Amino acid sequence: MDDRSPPRARPGNPGGCVADATPRPLPVRRSLAFAGLAVGLFGRTGSVQADAVELAALDEPGTTLLLRHALTEPGIGDPPGFRLGDCASQRNLSDEGRAQARRGGERLRARAVRIDAVLSSRWCRCLETARLAFGEAAPWPALDSFFGDPGSGPARTRALAERVARHSGPGLLVMVTHQVNITAATGQVPAMGEALAVRPGPGGALRITGRVRFS
Repeated sequence: MDDRSPPRARPGNPGGCVADATPRPLPVRRSLAFAGLAVGLFGRTGSVQADAVELAALDEPGTTLLLRHALTEPGIGDPPGFRLGDCASQRNLSDEGRAQARRGGERLRARAVRIDAVLSSRWCRCLETARLAFGEAAPWPALDSFFGDPGSGPARTRALAERVARHSGPGLLVMVTHQVNITAATGQVPAMGEALAVRPGPGGALRITGRVRFS
């Protein structure tokens, strides 16, 4: 389990303002596959089922992928007193999750969908997921978990939606974040390693155009 209903804030949980700066594109734009990502980037076993219409939507300029980090060690949230920048104090990817991320990257490199930029929560499990799958990522505080700091949720959700609205392509924008963030932005509860393809919708809402499921 991970980051479900946020409890009251704990001491030691980082807060502060949300930076809403537009990130720079990756120095080297890679041709990456979406086939593994849009239908469960980090799936371990089972038959991958992808709707052709959903996959086609990934070619539309202005699409953003909201990706929940890969599988982690057992637990909910993080240990009391955890610190950003100190991975040993956080709940991190499991060995299985690291393998998932690597396999996801291999699947991406097997095809050719353009990725313009990869943004990540500053939590170690998200940064490691992004770097194992994509090679590099820019930390962005708006994607940080607010599981232990629910008061910061609305501002971070608003910043995420505004960034999605500003993205015009031509390639994909990838955001690696947490279940609580994705649920607040979309109303969906993704599995660890699951990605949602989204575009701006009416009234500032996000419209889901693709999703991954394993049978």
